[in-house]
Amino acid sequence: SQETPGAIISDIRMPGIDGLELLTSIQQTHPEIPVIIMTAHSDLESAVASYSRGAFEYLPKPFDIDEAVAMTRRALAHAEDRTDEATEIMETPSTEIIGEAPAMQEVFRAIGRLSNSNISVLINGESGTGKELIAHALHQHGPRRKQLFVPLNVAAIPKALIESELFGHEKGAFTGATQQRTGRFEQADGGTLFLDEIGDMPAETQTRLLRVLSDGEFYRVGGHTSIKVNVRIIAATHQNLEELVEQHLFREDLFHRLNVIRIHIPKLADRKEDIAKLSSHFLAKAAEELDVEPKILRPETLQFLENLPWPGNVRQLENFCRWITVMASGREVHRSDLPPEFSEQESQNTPTGNWTQNLQTWADQQLSMGNSDILNEAKPLFERTLIDIALKHTGGRRRDAANLLGWGRNTLTRKINEHGSYYSNSVRD
Repeated sequence: SQETPGAIISDIRMPGIDGLELLTSIQQTHPEIPVIIMTAHSDLESAVASYSRGAFEYLPKPFDIDEAVAMTRRALAHAEDRTDEATEIMETPSTEIIGEAPAMQEVFRAIGRLSNSNISVLINGESGTGKELIAHALHQHGPRRKQLFVPLNVAAIPKALIESELFGHEKGAFTGATQQRTGRFEQADGGTLFLDEIGDMPAETQTRLLRVLSDGEFYRVGGHTSIKVNVRIIAATHQNLEELVEQHLFREDLFHRLNVIRIHIPKLADRKEDIAKLSSHFLAKAAEELDVEPKILRPETLQFLENLPWPGNVRQLENFCRWITVMASGREVHRSDLPPEFSEQESQNTPTGNWTQNLQTWADQQLSMGNSDILNEAKPLFERTLIDIALKHTGGRRRDAANLLGWGRNTLTRKINEHGSYYSNSVRD
């Protein structure tokens, strides 16, 4: 007799049947078996497709072996109690979200897990990180995707008009109200209402919003007839709502109503791995808008851009790509083509002294002295230096230090055993 596995780990790209087809087949025949999908294609489509077809988890490569083992244990524990029917398979529309960095993979996971849900979501992140794009992806990949997605930037609406924008108004409700107007809630009925910069909402409007979220009904400004709506709320802010609650600037009960699921969007400086693909995407987009050939970043230019702080995040990168498409004279973009303020940012973020020049000087001296095998001499010193700095920044926590170095925890432990570390006696998990 054949034994049924407690869990299945499958790659998404395989000869013959691919991982998603296998997942679909397993869900149809053995829906109680949790399936973990592995993929080197760290994109939103893979994550959402995996979750929407019933995957237990999504594991992008490369992954930490400890993380994979822990995930498998969770799957086995989950299998003991699982009685749910197979998740309905649904097609997912395309999206422009680009992100291979680990922090963005967490965002993709969240979107995938919410693909069959109407639950409220709070998105937080710095200005320019793409909060509206994530909100739209949640709608696109959710059960309301065939209905309207209605955005409203709360910070862009004058306080005197915000309630009219949200709830509409009756003719004659106030000076200038010459006709009846439907608000965003009515427009979004059956779909999704995205409230951007929710932290800027006036206190009186917060009270009315809370009532709508609680009761599902409201009155237009100047109206006397109750209007019922069925709307999914996605809110976003660059502010710390907990601090606003403590300062009595944001209602605590509204915060808890909105903060059912929270998604944090990382700043661009924390996802430098994505700058190359984002730049290519934005350069191609700018070239199409201007009907010109897309620019190409030279390797040294890209490396320079990856080391900038990007305070304006993805929006700043997109604007830069538009600027360079217009201003750079040749097809290839050299560092000399970059705007002068970028050089100022580099000088503010570059420590005194150039370590690569120091390394070149050291290597030249060693070879001039007739020494050989200098790579094997330099590499352990280089790795130990980085290990010490990473452990210093994490207070000796190996798992966190490994993340900073881009290693798995096992790799860091092996390197510490090989090279030693100033912090070797104080490291911990």
